[in-house]
Amino acid sequence: MRFYLKFFLHYLVLLGSNSGISTYGPHQRAQKTGDILLGGLFPIHFGVASKDQDLAARPESTECVRYNFRGFRWLQAMIFAIEEINNSSTLLPNITLGYRIFDTCNTVSKALEASLSFVAQNKIDSLNLDEFCNCTGNIPSTIAVVGASGSAVSTAVADLVGLFYIPQISYASSSRLLSNKNQYKSFMRTIPTDEYQAIAMAAIIDHFQWNWVIAIASDDEYGRPGIEKFENEMLQRDICIDLNVLISQYLDEAEIVRLADRIENSTAKVIVVFASGPDVEPLVKEMARRNVTDRVWLASEAWAISSLVAKPEYLDVMGGTIGFALRAGHIPGFKEFLQQVHPKKCSHNEFVREFWEETFNCYLEDSPRKEDSENGSTSFRPLCTGDEDISNVETPYLDYTHLRISYNVYVAVYAIAEALQDILTCTPGRGLFANGSCADIRKVEAWQVLKQLRHLKVQNSVGERVRFDEASELSANYTIINWHRSPEDGSVVFKEVGYYSIHGKKGAKLSIDKAKILWNGYLTEVPFSNCSEDCDPGTRKGIIDGMPTCCFECTECSDGEYSDHKDASVCTKCPNNSWSNGNHTSCFLKEIEFLSWSEPFGIALALFAVLGVLLTSFVMGVFVRFRNTPIVKASNRELSYLLLFSLICCFSSSLIFIGEPQDWTCRLRQPAFGISFVLCISCILVKTNRVLLVFEAKIPTSLHRKWWGLNLQFLLVFLFTFVQVMICVVWLYNAPPASYRNYDIDEIIFITCNEGSMMALGFLIGYTCLLAAVCFFFAFKSRKLPENFTEAKFITFSMLIFFIVWISFVPAYFSTYGKFVSAVEVIAILASSFSLLACIFFNKVYIILFKPFRNTIEEVRSSTAAHSFKAAAKATLRRSSASRKRSSSAGGSSGSSPSSSISLKTNGNEAATPSEHRRGQRPRVSFESGTVTLSLSFEEARKNSIKL
Repeated sequence: MRFYLKFFLHYLVLLGSNSGISTYGPHQRAQKTGDILLGGLFPIHFGVASKDQDLAARPESTECVRYNFRGFRWLQAMIFAIEEINNSSTLLPNITLGYRIFDTCNTVSKALEASLSFVAQNKIDSLNLDEFCNCTGNIPSTIAVVGASGSAVSTAVADLVGLFYIPQISYASSSRLLSNKNQYKSFMRTIPTDEYQAIAMAAIIDHFQWNWVIAIASDDEYGRPGIEKFENEMLQRDICIDLNVLISQYLDEAEIVRLADRIENSTAKVIVVFASGPDVEPLVKEMARRNVTDRVWLASEAWAISSLVAKPEYLDVMGGTIGFALRAGHIPGFKEFLQQVHPKKCSHNEFVREFWEETFNCYLEDSPRKEDSENGSTSFRPLCTGDEDISNVETPYLDYTHLRISYNVYVAVYAIAEALQDILTCTPGRGLFANGSCADIRKVEAWQVLKQLRHLKVQNSVGERVRFDEASELSANYTIINWHRSPEDGSVVFKEVGYYSIHGKKGAKLSIDKAKILWNGYLTEVPFSNCSEDCDPGTRKGIIDGMPTCCFECTECSDGEYSDHKDASVCTKCPNNSWSNGNHTSCFLKEIEFLSWSEPFGIALALFAVLGVLLTSFVMGVFVRFRNTPIVKASNRELSYLLLFSLICCFSSSLIFIGEPQDWTCRLRQPAFGISFVLCISCILVKTNRVLLVFEAKIPTSLHRKWWGLNLQFLLVFLFTFVQVMICVVWLYNAPPASYRNYDIDEIIFITCNEGSMMALGFLIGYTCLLAAVCFFFAFKSRKLPENFTEAKFITFSMLIFFIVWISFVPAYFSTYGKFVSAVEVIAILASSFSLLACIFFNKVYIILFKPFRNTIEEVRSSTAAHSFKAAAKATLRRSSASRKRSSSAGGSSGSSPSSSISLKTNGNEAATPSEHRRGQRPRVSFESGTVTLSLSFEEARKNSIKL
């Protein structure tokens, strides 16, 4: 097995050492010997001729086609850098660099053919094949490779040279896959990775607010990873891709036509292309044939300035293309070096002959293609004279105004030279190798150069630091260009319109001067490339089923939400204190509402409350003024004062409900209302119950007088009121009410009171209603008292009104909102307070002021006597009827009932003395069965109160 391996490698050496045209080897090369040999891989041609191999005869080498002037300039940059280093007295003195440069023809197969010659000698040295042939002196060892250009080509080359730890520095391969140092151990580059370019492309699309694009990528290691990263960036930015396809320069014409159809039928106007010039050229040519001019092309750096596509005949379609270009560098003396190229002067560079023929469209005298022209296999060209002037011809070769890839080649060569310089100047004991040893510059090996490159840190003329360690990548700094048509000759002009820097601050990484951009070659307005029309302010994007998120319908924002810019994804909810305007483009402050002192409703309620206070005060004044009259005395004068005071408090408590609610007013108003009403009803209850007991008592005793004394009456009022006070104290301690802003209502903020505990409010009103019910019961029983004491009837009526008001209050309270909650309670307070005032006191005030003849002791006594007569007569009749029933059952045939007589006599002599008359009268009602006596005396000495 080892024998066959050695034989195969020996064959590779012979293959690589052949400087002529070999069937499997490269056709041409640029080669110069030196102490140290560098390899180079450049795309001197854009591709290879498509040719079927039926294997009927020995296969022939594939022919490279379509000369690449830019590729040749890159090659010249490598040669220029090497010669500049060889002429330097400070960099690698006494060391001569040589080179072996091959044409990859932009294909993997050709690149691998060239790479075999790089690895052959390195492996032969390790296998010791001198027993088969003396190979050591034939091929110098290649210690580093500069190239290749395309990512797909570099990937294949890296797989091969990486096996032998030959350092490879690419000047144009930007695929992010090549950043994998574990897989591509010896690969390095002087160009940023495509990962940054994909981010920059997405940033441009986002900058121009496009969300509907076409993505096209070359079907290789450059296009696929680049477009994949681009898709991820688009997804994060909510930008959709309508069409996503892969292309190649080797696609059939029918496939190109179908792809052009799909692009032309797409509604997306922006086409993002992640491909090389040769891959995108067939599609551009088809689009130019169709004259599809309403598209915007976004070009990656691989074809943004490609001479294959940037042609005047394509500008009608490609004008306005936005492209990425690497930052340009400066190479002193390179312009003159390019102009000095000549077939007779460049014996070490076989590519110059073909360059000369392609530049001047002629054949050199000894050109092998001349015979093909004479045989008719190729087009006829005249002979070259050799006196042609290269400076008079415009080709991409002499476009040295913006050196981008050429500068990367220049930096790569100098990086290798700097690494060799470090090896040359290495001090033993401080080297990078075992025990601090240094490599021998005369016997340096590729793996030693690779080790030194990984520790190299240089700075290029642009100011960028170039490092080749495992964790570093070149900074992504791109120039953004726009394709213009030259007004002079109609050629393509690459106009710089901005830049992108990955290390820029957030929001400042991308900078574009929109005023410099010409869209579609002549328009200044940014094209529209969205799936749906922009939604106007006040609307938002609504999802359409079955369509990408970029395709939407505009839906009006809901009430309370707004959008103040176009194409809003969501509507923003207005703050709690704001509401959306009619077209939902902004929010305005809600109107703050509460039961205000300044509004008509609040003024009316306040006037009624003040009127109630004034009327109550007037009644109190009348009672005080006529305090010694029988009507006032009969009304329990002291309790009447307290009752009137409580009514003033009731009317006054309603005023606390008006005005902007504050925490202190919220805590005060319900207890003030509850305590005032309980005090009022307690007075009425004690008063009514006392009168009832007086008139129902058959024989007044001293015990009655003591039990129903004035002190006890006030004690009962206090106890009833104290219960309500304790309810309020517990309420305020555990769940105190507070001011509350209700934002639930559209366009209005209601400032109300949060009662803290509805249960506590229920207890407060429930206790009040309970006392009112008891009062109603006693008042109803007292409805037949003497006419001067018929306020029980009015109390009954007032309690009915009270119940009606507060029973209606409960549903009204819970069904209203905002300021009307306070208004409902104020109305309930006023209505019940007015009913109590009117029913209890207005009749008495009327008698006192307008019927003074009824406000006398005689009037009171006569009405009392009449009531006593009626009560006694009814009682006697009931007893007589019961007695007749007993006699009838006992006597049997007795047919007549006993006669009865009713007489009214005074207790004592008929002619009573005046003093006796003043002390009192005792109307007596006599029946056969006995007498019933009821006496009512008025004693001025006992504060003119009613005594039994």
